Amino acid sequence: MQNTRLNRLVDVTGDRLSGWLRNPWRRSSVIIISLLFGNYLGPTISLVAGQRGQLDVVIAALLVALAELISAVVYRRNPENARSLALDCLNAIKIGLIYSLFVDAFKLGS
Repeated sequence: MQNTRLNRLVDVTGDRLSGWLRNPWRRSSVIIISLLFGNYLGPTISLVAGQRGQLDVVIAALLVALAELISAVVYRRNPENARSLALDCLNAIKIGLIYSLFVDAFKLGS
């Protein structure tokens, strides 16, 4: 690839962001924000899917399949036991989504 100004800018920005996220507190805060985003995403998906009563089963099946796929990717055996920040954030979104759907189910059941 050519060494253009845009290419250098993207590389420098990626290196700075990577260096910024090496701090464990910043990494934890990004994961917590991802968990809260998943907690927001759950009711949003259920409300949008519930707007049309015909797609509830399809959306539920897609969410279960997506959660299982994310779990398979995140928890597979890794010899070095090091997960990337993107996988940790994706797992946190999945956990927040599932938790919020359970809370909604308990609210509707009572």
